[in-house]
Amino acid sequence: MRAPILRFAEFTDDWEETTLENLAEVERGKFSVRPRNDPRYFGGEMPFVQTGDVTGSDMYLKGYSQTLNADGIKVSKVFPADTILITIAANIGDTTITQYAVACPDSVVAIQAKKDLANTIFLKNLIDLQKENLDSQATQNAQKNINLQVLKPLQLIAPSKAEQTKITTFLSAVDEKISQLSQKLHLLGQYKQGMMQKLFSQQIRFKADDGSDFEEWKENKFGECINVFDNLRKPISASERIAGNTPYYGANGIQSYIDGYTHDGEFILIAEDGANDLINYPIQYVNGKIWVNNHAHVVSGHHEKIQNKFLKYRLKSIDFTKYLVGGGRAKLNAGAMKEISFSAPCLEEQTKIADFLSSIDQKIDVVSEQLEQAKLWKKGLLQQMFV
Repeated sequence: MRAPILRFAEFTDDWEETTLENLAEVERGKFSVRPRNDPRYFGGEMPFVQTGDVTGSDMYLKGYSQTLNADGIKVSKVFPADTILITIAANIGDTTITQYAVACPDSVVAIQAKKDLANTIFLKNLIDLQKENLDSQATQNAQKNINLQVLKPLQLIAPSKAEQTKITTFLSAVDEKISQLSQKLHLLGQYKQGMMQKLFSQQIRFKADDGSDFEEWKENKFGECINVFDNLRKPISASERIAGNTPYYGANGIQSYIDGYTHDGEFILIAEDGANDLINYPIQYVNGKIWVNNHAHVVSGHHEKIQNKFLKYRLKSIDFTKYLVGGGRAKLNAGAMKEISFSAPCLEEQTKIADFLSSIDQKIDVVSEQLEQAKLWKKGLLQQMFV
C-alpha cells in the first residue's frame, strides 16, 4: 500500500504514482535579449523574477530585484499568480509561489498546478522533497543546470485533491510560523544595515563613559592599519583533506572541517577571488584555529589603531567593486586592498560600535536558529505525511 506514516483517518485510498507534467503545466521562462543587462528592456512595472529572488524566498515570493518595461515583456514570459517557480541553474530546485503576475528568464521554470488534480502549496512541498534528487541529475558545464526533460517526467506520488488540501491546511500553521520568523529576520537585517549606515556616516555618535564627546574620526589607508598573513595560507584539495574540527575557509566562508590549521588567533578574512557577491562582499571575522586556502586574504588590525570586530563591520560598509580587477572572476589584489581608504574613530568608540552591532548579530543568530529549527520540524512532518 502506498500511503504515508502519518495520515488523516478519513483517507484510506492509496497514493498514486504520477509525474509532474500530469499534475501541472511546466513551462520555462524566457529572456531572449543579449546582452542580458541591456537597459532598454528594464525599468517598467512588470516584476522580473530571477534565480536569486526565488532562492531568497520562502513559501511565497518575497520580492524581486528588477522590473521589465513593455519591450522587456515582449522578449520574456509572464506567469500568473499562484504559480510555483523553481530554479534550474546554479541553485537547483529552490521553489517559491507567486502572489502576482511575474516575468521570468530561462533559468527559472514556472509550474502551474492543474486545479482539478493538484493543490499549489501541496505540489510545492512535494517538489521540495525532490531537491536532492534534482540536484543529482544536474549537468555541470559552467554551472549546474537541469532542463524540462528532467522536470516534466519527474516521478511523484500524490493522493487525491481532497487529501492534498487537508494536508496543506494542517501545515499552514507551520508555514505561518516560518513566514513570521523569516520576516523578523529580514527586519533585523534591515535595522542592522540602517544602523551601520548611520554609524559609519557619523549621523549618530557614541559618547565616552563620562559623557564627553569622542575625538573626530581620522582617515586611514588599510595597509597602514593591518598586518597581512597571506603567506601562511595553504590550499588543499577536497580529496586530500583529513576530516577534523578546524574550519577550512575559502573566499565565501567555511567549505569543510579538517584536521590541522594554518592560522591561530583573531583575524579578518577578505575574499581575494571567487567572491559570490560583489555588492555584499564576503568578510569573515574569526578567532581561533582556522585553515585558509589562497582565495581569501588573512589580515589583523594593528592593536594600537584598529579593533578587529570594528574592522569587520567597517569593511562591510565599503564598496569593494572599485578595487577589483579581472572580468568573470573578479580579484582583490593585495596591493589594491592595502590602498583602501576609510575613516575610523578612536579605539574606545570602535569598541562601542562593535559591541552594539554584535548585539544585533546575536539577535539575528537567535532568530536564524529558530527559523532553521522550524524548517527542520516541517521537513520531519513532510517526511511522515508524504510518501
